[in-house]
Amino acid sequence: MGKSFDLAVLLALVACIGLWMKLSRAREIAMGEARRQCERHGLQLLDETVGLRRVRLRRYQGALVLERCYEFEVSIDGDDREPGKLWMAGDDMSGLELPTIRLGQPADGATQVGSSGSNVVPLRRRDGSSLH
Repeated sequence: MGKSFDLAVLLALVACIGLWMKLSRAREIAMGEARRQCERHGLQLLDETVGLRRVRLRRYQGALVLERCYEFEVSIDGDDREPGKLWMAGDDMSGLELPTIRLGQPADGATQVGSSGSNVVPLRRRDGSSLH
């Protein structure tokens, strides 16, 4: 029984290390996507980090997948901290929520903001003046 117990402990340890490596790689991919989206929308990614907040089952492109939600903070004008969320299904971004926009289909079925056909995302300072 001693050898089988040792083997079980070793297999559990290898499984934990494998899971940790997979989650670390997924976080790196999410971090890169958060950077790209912040650059694309003219926002500053604060703290250069994302944090895993939720995992849920969701139908994405016809398949049932585990979708991970990462949260991070951005700044619109350098004087504020606003929350952002990024949903990842595998290595693909399945949703994005920034202080001024929401892309992807939210879980509650709400309509998308900015889906009027325009590719211009209006950014506003807290005092109401436009950034564009």
